[in-house]
Amino acid sequence: MRWEANAAMKDNLGALRLRLDLAEDAAADGPLAGLTFAAKDVFDVAGIVTGGGHPDWLATHQPALRTAPAVRACLDAGARLSGIAIADELAFSLLGKNAHYGTPVNPACRDRVPGGSSSGSASAVAGSLVDFALGTDTAGSIRIPASYCGIYGLRPTHGRIPVDGVLPLSPSFDTVGWLARDAGLLERVGHALLGGAGASSNAIRRIVLLEDAFALADADVRAALDKAAIRVAQALAPLGPATLGHEGYADWLAAYNALRPPEIWAAYGAWIAQAKPRFAPQIAKRFKTVARNANADTTQARAFRAGAQAKAKALIGADGVLMLPSAPTIAPKKGAAETLTLAFRERTIRLSCISPMLGLPEISMPLAMVDGCPVGLSLIGPAGGEEALLRAAVALSGSST
Repeated sequence: MRWEANAAMKDNLGALRLRLDLAEDAAADGPLAGLTFAAKDVFDVAGIVTGGGHPDWLATHQPALRTAPAVRACLDAGARLSGIAIADELAFSLLGKNAHYGTPVNPACRDRVPGGSSSGSASAVAGSLVDFALGTDTAGSIRIPASYCGIYGLRPTHGRIPVDGVLPLSPSFDTVGWLARDAGLLERVGHALLGGAGASSNAIRRIVLLEDAFALADADVRAALDKAAIRVAQALAPLGPATLGHEGYADWLAAYNALRPPEIWAAYGAWIAQAKPRFAPQIAKRFKTVARNANADTTQARAFRAGAQAKAKALIGADGVLMLPSAPTIAPKKGAAETLTLAFRERTIRLSCISPMLGLPEISMPLAMVDGCPVGLSLIGPAGGEEALLRAAVALSGSST
């Protein structure tokens, strides 16, 4: 194993914490042979300290003894791990700004943030440093940077891909996801990671457009995605409107915010108390809120989640998908990101918490542009329906495996 020694790859995007050359760890052949990938700085790689997007975490932990199964699956399929990608601090942000390691470049809109917390993963893919990248998605950390950077990203069914060897944030929502510039490659990586046919392999025969989710988007984003939705319907299946939430998903956000703090504090509370890490101001505020709510009663929130899951299951059935914007806005400008309000963050998470609350897979596809910047259109499928979503993306893009 070698690291910080891959001179052939120049990181001009600030996307990587560590450059690697794990050619000897990759299988000699396989479906991903000849491809390179990056892994977000929350995945264990044997012999390397998992940094968690924070130098204080890096300094207080030892090298990993084993490589995370998701990384191992890519290596076993023949891909070569070429970098550890920068992440937001302990994966607890959506913008992709890291006060310690810098903000990776958004290659699609260089004056704008890349989105987080899988910021380096998205930047490295969009900027062609690597062919694909692994990330995680708890509150949108695959789908939002995919939308902002104009690439494909998939958040799988909760529990479908092992999260062993991955730093947690909120385990009942955490997933391993991946990003690629090409829908065909996204599908190939899926074959390596998903481990066989899913629970739902039905073809998509119905598309349910979530009107209340589209209502959360900026007017220009909605107009662009409305046109994209028509193209998707023409290519895939009939389109019909429906609503899933209430009050702009404010009740969903409330339940989501009630469920996460006990899990987040269980993951990091003891370390924060002992190490006293130097968080960026906004991250510090979030952890203080988590600490205040670490012992809150989540009974009502869990009941709400179960009801939402039952409603969505009835809407989707065996052959349907839900359609929604991947993010309500294009990527914010770097300077504007410093003054973004809590309302912006809440509106973003109202949209991005839908599939995590449901535990269902969601794919973000770069199907629209607004003011020269990309915006993603998402499909949420039934549990185990990743393969159908990947096939749909390939059909819409015209790419192949």
